[in-house]
This record gives sequence, C-alpha cells and structure tokens, in this order.
Amino acid sequence: MRDERVSSAFALGVCLAIGLIVAGYLVGGALLKARSAERFVTVKGLSEKIVEADLAIWNISFRDAANDLEGLQQLVDANKAKVHNFLLGMGFEEAEISSMPPQITDVKSLPYMDPSRDREFRYTAVTKLTLRSAKVPLVKKALERAGELVSAGIVLAEDSATEFSFTKLNDIKPEMIAEATKSAREAAEQFARDSGSHVGAIRRANQGYFTIDDRDRGSPDYKTVRVVTTVEFFLTNP
Repeated sequence: MRDERVSSAFALGVCLAIGLIVAGYLVGGALLKARSAERFVTVKGLSEKIVEADLAIWNISFRDAANDLEGLQQLVDANKAKVHNFLLGMGFEEAEISSMPPQITDVKSLPYMDPSRDREFRYTAVTKLTLRSAKVPLVKKALERAGELVSAGIVLAEDSATEFSFTKLNDIKPEMIAEATKSAREAAEQFARDSGSHVGAIRRANQGYFTIDDRDRGSPDYKTVRVVTTVEFFLTNP
C-alpha cells in the first residue's frame, strides 16, 4: 500500500515537473516573441518631383479717372473692351475671361482728403478682369506682351498678378508614396547593416503631407511637389 502511494506521488511529481518545463518553454517563447516585436527602427523617406503648372490665373486690374460718372463709365467700357480684345486676340476663349463691376470712388468724399485741395479728377474706378486658363504657355506669352496694354492707355494697378497652380496631385500621389516608402526602407537597411540586423515588415507608417511650392522665384510655372513619410520597420536577427 505504501509502495503504491510512493509511486503515485512520484508520478505526480514527474507530471508537475514536465508541466513546469513546458510552461516555462511556452512563456519563454512568448517573451522572446514579445522582445522581437519591440525591435524596430523609425525612419523617414522623401520623394520630390518637379512638375509643370496646368492652370494659370491672371488677375488684370486697371484704373480710370474722370470728373463725372458718365465720362468715367465710358472710359471703363472702352478700356475693358481693349483688355478683352487683347486676350481674345491672343487665342483665349470667352469662357476663360470673367470680369467684376468697377469699384468707383468719389475722391471728395474721402475723410482724409483736404476739401480745399483741388484734384484733377473727382472720380476713380478700379476694374478687374480675370483670365483662368489651362493654356499655361499661352498665358506666359500674353504676359510677355502685357506692355501692349500699357501702350493702349491701360493703367495697370498694383494688384494685377498671375498665379500658376498644379491641380493633378492625385495622379502622381501613388508613385510618390511608393518612392518615399522605398527611400525609407533604404534608410532602414543602412541602419540594420550598422546594427547587425535585418529589415522586416512595416510596423507602422505615416504618409505625411504633400506640399506644392514654386521651384524658384524666376519660374513660378514650375512646381516642386514634396512628401515625407515616416515608417517603422521591424528588425530581425541575422
């Protein structure tokens, strides 16, 4: 009877020992995996691309002055027609040209003007026309010939300006994101070589924001598109 109890106790002890060994192995494996999951590197990848603007907006603003409103309106209509015909003569479409009613100012009504001081003209008008076109090279050509408007008696205002835009960002986004991710992996691989590791799968990625800026002041019709991605890669043992 005693021998049977001893045998049972021995068997139970062996089972417990085996169970502890197996449990220790499993826990150790889990800890090893957890530590492996904690091994990662964070790097940044860059992608830049030079693109041509595909939209131009030319805001043309000019001034007229007269001593009576009727005469002022006649001047506005005549000069507005000159600008309009200039743009049509350059090859633009009617649908690409829009205009706003003139802003008329009675100089004598201005509070900061000395009423005793005579001025040559009582009324001034600022008229604005806007050219919005995808014909960027033609807009550049028209800008080069803007002096013809001055020669025709058009007094261009200071707020006349041209904007160039790139509107097809979605067309190049996938390619640039892939390039930035590739750049990030190359940086991670360099780090891995230095630390004696291998680059694994992506742990986490942040695309970052796309920016579009003029390439330089002299050529605003060319844009630099830029994106910086932040990527975390797992590192594995060699």
